[in-house]
Amino acid sequence: MFRTTLLRQGMAVAKAPKATTMARPMRFYSTSQKKNSGAPSFAAMLAVASMGFAAYSMLVKSREGQALPRRKQPAPVSEEKQDDKQQQQQPAEEAKRIPAFSPEEVTVVFVLGGPGAGKGTQCENLKRDYGFVHLSAGDLLREEQQRPGSKYGELIKHYIREGLIVPMEVTIALLENAMREAMEKSKATRFLIDGFPRKMDQALKFEEVVVPSKVVLYFECPEEIMLQRLLKRGESSGRIDDNIESIKKRFAVFRETSFPVIEAFEKQNKVKTVSCNKPVDEVYKDVRESFDKLFGEDK
Repeated sequence: MFRTTLLRQGMAVAKAPKATTMARPMRFYSTSQKKNSGAPSFAAMLAVASMGFAAYSMLVKSREGQALPRRKQPAPVSEEKQDDKQQQQQPAEEAKRIPAFSPEEVTVVFVLGGPGAGKGTQCENLKRDYGFVHLSAGDLLREEQQRPGSKYGELIKHYIREGLIVPMEVTIALLENAMREAMEKSKATRFLIDGFPRKMDQALKFEEVVVPSKVVLYFECPEEIMLQRLLKRGESSGRIDDNIESIKKRFAVFRETSFPVIEAFEKQNKVKTVSCNKPVDEVYKDVRESFDKLFGEDK
């Protein structure tokens, strides 16, 4: 009987399912394991969005004609090679800063003043009595806009009509070419540059690439008098900027951008101021006094 009972118990155990005899171990998920569950994380979506915006930005720039950025992968350079490279670059950079002409050989006088101050008239007198070549930045620009085939013609015309300042690269190139031409033809070394610079960056760039100036001749004149002169001149000049709208714009540009140039040169003690609120002959008498002191011995 006892044996029968044991056999029955053994059969019951054999028939019981294994799941009831072995407990399944519990599984614990870490944060990193959850990221692999199938749903993309926020960081991954942000990265994809950023790549999309970058690609769109590059596409827009390429449609606007801008050059696409290129990835740079410079090779590692030793400290010795970097020093050699810097030493080689220094002479090239210094050469770029050397002006086209030496201030010991070429004399430049900047002639500044508001529109209608009488700069052109006085420059012609100085040209006659002191052997200067008179270069008017405005005249050079007007000639260039009328020159057949000029790639700057329409651009210059727009700036002059609106009373704005023409990009300095154009003006400086025209002035340097005119100086070279005068030096080749007549061995000229003295130049009156009338109506330039009209901004301080123009002055700095001209002195960097062409030649440092000797002095600034500033014709001081009230706007009321200049306005009367320009309107009178406009009756016969045919200039597109001799009208009331353009004149007012030119006055504003001179006050805001050109007068600070005079103030900057005054700090260098390079400005000779002459009042133009008097007859032309009296103005020139004052000009001669300054020029006799500066250039009298070399007349």
